[in-house]
Amino acid sequence: MSPLLGPSSSSFRGVVGVARQDITPPLGIHARNWGAAKHDVAEGVHRPLTLTTLTIERTRVDMAGPLVLISADLMSWRSRAAQSAVLERVFAESSLPRERMMFCLTHTHAAPSVRSEDAEKPGGLLIAAYQDQLVRAALRSISLAQMDKAEATLTWRYGRCDLATNRDLPEPGGDRIVCGFNPAENADDTLLVGRVTRDDDGRILATIVNYACHPTTLAWENRDLSPDFVGAMREVAESHTDAPCLFLQGASGELAPAEQYTGNATVAERHGRRLGFAVLATLEAMDPPGMRLVYKGVVESGAPLAVWRAEASPVGTTLAARRVMVPLPLKPKPAAAEVDDPVARERLARQRAVREIVGEGSVSEMPMWTWQVGDAWLVGQPNEAYSTFQTTLRETFKPRAVAVMNLVNGSAGYLPPRAMYDRDVYQVWQSPFAAGALETLTDTAELTLREMMQ
Repeated sequence: MSPLLGPSSSSFRGVVGVARQDITPPLGIHARNWGAAKHDVAEGVHRPLTLTTLTIERTRVDMAGPLVLISADLMSWRSRAAQSAVLERVFAESSLPRERMMFCLTHTHAAPSVRSEDAEKPGGLLIAAYQDQLVRAALRSISLAQMDKAEATLTWRYGRCDLATNRDLPEPGGDRIVCGFNPAENADDTLLVGRVTRDDDGRILATIVNYACHPTTLAWENRDLSPDFVGAMREVAESHTDAPCLFLQGASGELAPAEQYTGNATVAERHGRRLGFAVLATLEAMDPPGMRLVYKGVVESGAPLAVWRAEASPVGTTLAARRVMVPLPLKPKPAAAEVDDPVARERLARQRAVREIVGEGSVSEMPMWTWQVGDAWLVGQPNEAYSTFQTTLRETFKPRAVAVMNLVNGSAGYLPPRAMYDRDVYQVWQSPFAAGALETLTDTAELTLREMMQ
């Protein structure tokens, strides 16, 4: 059993609001996310893409303003211009301090492009209007969440789901590490579920699902827009709770479903139900709001029986937010070259685009967000960290709940462990970051959380 599983739960009592907006773009928008794809534009919609916002405050009149947590069904920004066109406008028009918003991407690979640089490609003329649509949806969702907020208790509990598998496979008969199911390696199966319950009537206001697994079920053969498995997961959770479910992509650098890279949407549906049922099991195991199991002693019977009973437990009201800049080492800039092979050309273009995001020099200052919500932690950063980032933080700060998110307020490159850098593996050669970047991020996150606890 995972050392994180058990009867204790982290919790927070304050004021919470939730709202959702549809962010499905028009068909025909540029949506080429795979080098092996034979198409450039979205031709259909498997499930609508959505943006869900949670606002969290200590009181109804919190002078510090809300913490704003947004989850959007997008893959990645893939350029500074795209980040600026959406995120900078949301920050500016909402007047939110930088440390108080985390705009998280679910990372579905069946999403449209949001890059201004793709404007000249097929379907690219729709991108600028779609950026405007995202800004309006984010701002409206924040406003609606604030209008409908309520006194509530947020309770967390760890569960597990084995949908995620290791995807660093030594190529049979080759020297490379290829990107696909590796049955020989274990994968982090940790699932963290948050439940927001209204204090006045006990109804569930929202659920939060933090899980690390690449939504790469639907790949180059798929021509439809889709949230991938996240959509069916939300449907399962929401049909049970009658409340919006917000998905937070975890540190999934090396994690993905075993069965993936298909055009068959029923596979994504199966994956989503599988995760959704694990979410429901975790919700059912969760203590009532403001309660926990307490050891009450032994009753002598045919056996000495240890008796545990539910009783009222202190609920945290602390809210704190910090944004720190982490200096991550960079690899040398890739040399410019002209290539004829379309796959090689796509790889080189991605390397160059990623390098432009992190800038010149030998170090890039990358942001990291750390929030304390009651006695739980939320940690977000813009890169694709390997799962050791989350497993280390959770082990260090147990029994507190620790939600860890990739692709927050931006996107750049992978953060593999130092030991991976002597291997021929996609996540290493795609990344602009040098060996040791993941370890630097992890150390900084640990130090920041310890400072916030003092």
